[in-house]
Amino acid sequence: MKLGFIGDIVGRPGRKMVKRYLLEIKKELALDFVVANYENASHGFGLTPKNANELFNAGIDLMTGGNHTWDKKDILPLLESMPLLRPINYPEGVPGRGYQIIEDLNLAIVNVMGYFTMPMVENPFIAANKIVDILKSEGIENIFIDFHAEATSEKRAMFLMLKDRISALAGTHTHVGSDDLQIDGGAGYVTDVGLTGCRDNVIGMGADVPIKRFLTGLPGHFDVPDKCKAILQMVVFTFENGRCKDALKIKAYDDEGWQIVQKARIE
Repeated sequence: MKLGFIGDIVGRPGRKMVKRYLLEIKKELALDFVVANYENASHGFGLTPKNANELFNAGIDLMTGGNHTWDKKDILPLLESMPLLRPINYPEGVPGRGYQIIEDLNLAIVNVMGYFTMPMVENPFIAANKIVDILKSEGIENIFIDFHAEATSEKRAMFLMLKDRISALAGTHTHVGSDDLQIDGGAGYVTDVGLTGCRDNVIGMGADVPIKRFLTGLPGHFDVPDKCKAILQMVVFTFENGRCKDALKIKAYDDEGWQIVQKARIE
């Protein structure tokens, strides 16, 4: 089976790129399932019900969250009814769920959030170990993890801990794509997929406020520009009997079309 994963979708420019390219990519590459991270999809912070429906209609099958999951309060009831995940290691009692099983594909999607610079969550390594063991005991072969974390060391350590028991792990949150797409011991990995949205500013947001903050230390409200140079970034993993057999990186720039820009190194 083929799984497509789009990293952090940032605001309207990101949503426009998904609508422009995803159905074409999905058909051309015969993708069985597409996952995307939604936590910045509505003007950079959280997700509205309207934008959730917009992205599902564009070809996404399930979406994962992160530290901005809770920013738009009207999405909270939909965490129980729509294919939307939030990090599994939030404390017990919060709305939503951290994983979902797609039975006809023998596939589980798991959403985990790191510690460094993130809100209060339970230990991601313990939480990930626990849910992977549960999924394996239930006979789930294909397990994909979106690890939403700041530190590359956390992402790498998580992958090395789990690589013999999962199909792939892809990092999100930094918005900056890494060039380390690989298959190691039969598991796919990339430290960060990179954002889908504006590419000519600061992690998808207008540059003025971040620059002022670095110069003065004064806070300000980050905004997604209405007009910008845009990019779509996604990875595609091919799974067979729970192992990753192939992986590639796709990029699209504005209206220039999409292309495969990297194939996984096999370690």
